[in-house]
Amino acid sequence: MLDHEKNKLIERMRQLIQVLAQHNHAYYVMDQPSISDHEYDQIFHQLKDLEQQYPAYVQADTPTQKVGGKALSKFVTVQHAVPMLSLGNVFKQEDLFAFARRVEERLPQQNIQYDVELKLDGLAISLWYEKGVLVKGVTRGDGETGEDITQNVKTIRNLPKVLTTKNFVPELLEVRGEVLMPKSGFEKLNVYNESVGEKTFANPRNAAAGSLRQLDPTIAASRPLAFYAYGIAQCEPMHELDSMHESLHWLTTFGFEIAERQFLCDSISEVQEKYEQIQQERDELSVEIDGMVIKVDSLKQQKQLGFLSREPRWATAYKFPAVAALTKVEQIDWQVGRTGALTPVARLQPVTVGGVEVSNVTLHNIGEIQKLDVRVGDTVSVYRAGDVIPKVERVWHDLRIDKLTKVNLPSQCPVCDSPVVMPEGEALARCSGGLFCAAQRIEAIRHFVSRKAMDIEGLGDRWVESLLHLELLKDVSDIYQLYLHREQLLSIEKMGEKSVQNLIDAIEQSKKTTLARFIYALGIRGVGETTARMLASHFQGLDAIRCANVEELQKVPDVGEITAEWIIDFFQAQHNIEVIDRLMTVGLVWDVPTASTTQPLNGQSWVLTGTLSELNREQATQMLQALGARVSGSVSSKTKCLVAGEKAGSKLDKAQKLGIDILSEQEFIVLMNSYGQSSNT
Repeated sequence: MLDHEKNKLIERMRQLIQVLAQHNHAYYVMDQPSISDHEYDQIFHQLKDLEQQYPAYVQADTPTQKVGGKALSKFVTVQHAVPMLSLGNVFKQEDLFAFARRVEERLPQQNIQYDVELKLDGLAISLWYEKGVLVKGVTRGDGETGEDITQNVKTIRNLPKVLTTKNFVPELLEVRGEVLMPKSGFEKLNVYNESVGEKTFANPRNAAAGSLRQLDPTIAASRPLAFYAYGIAQCEPMHELDSMHESLHWLTTFGFEIAERQFLCDSISEVQEKYEQIQQERDELSVEIDGMVIKVDSLKQQKQLGFLSREPRWATAYKFPAVAALTKVEQIDWQVGRTGALTPVARLQPVTVGGVEVSNVTLHNIGEIQKLDVRVGDTVSVYRAGDVIPKVERVWHDLRIDKLTKVNLPSQCPVCDSPVVMPEGEALARCSGGLFCAAQRIEAIRHFVSRKAMDIEGLGDRWVESLLHLELLKDVSDIYQLYLHREQLLSIEKMGEKSVQNLIDAIEQSKKTTLARFIYALGIRGVGETTARMLASHFQGLDAIRCANVEELQKVPDVGEITAEWIIDFFQAQHNIEVIDRLMTVGLVWDVPTASTTQPLNGQSWVLTGTLSELNREQATQMLQALGARVSGSVSSKTKCLVAGEKAGSKLDKAQKLGIDILSEQEFIVLMNSYGQSSNT
């Protein structure tokens, strides 16, 4: 190996060791794990794989040769007579069967049974009984030494303090197991803590660990902790039991509890079946688990198999599919949605998360990218939110060796090359080529033909999809050329002569419109029906709007600085101008709008709420807009008047508190009639 390759390898090993050491300390010493078990396992196996490939460069302080972290000094340190080792783990059926093959190779021609237990997600401890009396409780610590938590252990309600049985009681018995908090107790504890303003716990394991490691035993006594035995470390005189399965049930005769499910399997295939069964029943269990523990059942065979440096050869943990997993970002692409929003998507090295292969994950927006500081080449944790939607949970900056390039927002749309805009204060960047951009085509057409816009009856989604398939609609201006393609229109399934003629007639009729409708139909961001009406009324013509600057646009009621910038961005996009010019050549016409100065409610903000019996909401809105008012969906200090129908709710309450004028439906109709407005107008 060349020197620079050797240095790179050692640097990578040191980096992994440092990351693992940090999280070992958080998990074993501080009881505040900062990553999931599966993420830790993945980093651990990255290091282990490197060490297996290059054994000559294994570092002296590698965590693959030991367990956990050092005990804190606030408890008395205790040396374990029998080390508390951790388990190896497997993640899929092939790995499980490989474990079984290794066992069979070391036990040739022997009948092998497997004890299958729940892998409890708690805190491992060791209990010492002398002449049947509990004398010591110790945490696992680093596997060699732990912390004396005897006083706290004695507060655990389901744990026997004195062993009584019809059979003999050993002079010395060391029992190992997990302390955890059952789901029901965990939920009640968090509800109580929240009610008294105390800290709630993230998960049952944290709650159990935090409770056991309190210096004041009364705190542990107040918590709903439980102990579940999983093995015997020492027994003097030695019991005469032959198997793990029997030994656990023997412990129950002394009053110990074991996990609520345990199986004795005659084959590794049966083990797989039980694993799948428990995976399905996981939510029904009273405790949190993260997998199954598979043990060779015969104690004699366990001795024959022996140990590796940090784990037994006769047992392994079979983890459930991860809800989070580590992988690398290979590329970041930008997708354009129907509304023009640009969404970054990370292309990942495929990884299995929750039993599903994930290769793509949305990064939402440029702000999220900057917040995470994610770059192409980074290692990331991916989880499935709600077990469905993949999401980047974390970027592993401490695993970043090479200098990676920051991700920037593209200046041009990746679909149509129109400028990308993102006004100050906005989270989403957008393509400005709304009328032209192929990614926004369906949404632009749907909006353009809608009833409040150009009102082209009959041109619904099914028609639009068919026309796009026939490549007859590249943008909204092509709508007015459809009459030239009658034969192709007739070829569309379920579109006969009458349907085609009705569509062509509706398109022709839409040419006679209003400037307000046309502006609204363009789909300019921030320009709704009311704003479009006010722009038309204020500027009196399309060219004046196209040429207006920010200051001129802000003179229009309802147009603020951000909306003004959106309008300017829209009309500065050359593709949009080309589509508008094509629309103007097909014969669209409208009357000159009424100047806003002649409108009695010009610039006023009105709100409609409740159920109107004589008018519908649209009729009332049109009446107000015809008089220059804008109709808002919310009440604020700027609201001029609220019209309250039946069952008016919170908007009415807010208007009353703010002292805003309130009209009933009948009072509103009388006022509208005085201005010459009626439902028939």
